[in-house]
Amino acid sequence: VSSVGQVAMMSLYSQIFSHYQTEVSQLLITRDVIEYPESLANFTNAFETLLSMGIVPIVNENDAISVDEMDHTTKFGDNDRLSAIVAKVTKADLLIMLSDIDGLYDKNPNVYEDAKLREHVSEITDEIIKSAGGAGSKFGTGGMLSKIKSAQMIFDNNSQMILMNGANPRDILCALEGANIGTWFSQSK
Repeated sequence: VSSVGQVAMMSLYSQIFSHYQTEVSQLLITRDVIEYPESLANFTNAFETLLSMGIVPIVNENDAISVDEMDHTTKFGDNDRLSAIVAKVTKADLLIMLSDIDGLYDKNPNVYEDAKLREHVSEITDEIIKSAGGAGSKFGTGGMLSKIKSAQMIFDNNSQMILMNGANPRDILCALEGANIGTWFSQSK
């Protein structure tokens, strides 16, 4: 079923990006692609070549061959972790993670009216991990804890991440221009 969904998803991406005269490609990976040096080199070369040609690579886990039923080493687990891994492999300066929430709050905003958005996080503390709460929304499997673990991976790479609401894609451009949108994970201030 996921292999059929991939075709539909890529068709949608192709249609949306064609509006901007931009071609897209698809790179389906499993964890073993990242862990085996020759496979990693091929992935990195493919990614860099596509970018040099002006083609936007759409990266996703190869769900059709990943093993869901088992705690198998070829699975990434969720797209948050996958995005942080791709950011590391490609040596990205910034990962923009889109979600259905505005960013990282000091407590669950769906439960507490007085929850405050954390605009900047410079380190992942026990307090931040505790504030992450449980499972994700109906739109994703990762939840806030997965996003925080991904941010830690980004920190381990001396990179940065912005966690923001993806409802208005134009906000990405505003964030890139320095607007204070979402939560900025950066070890510098």
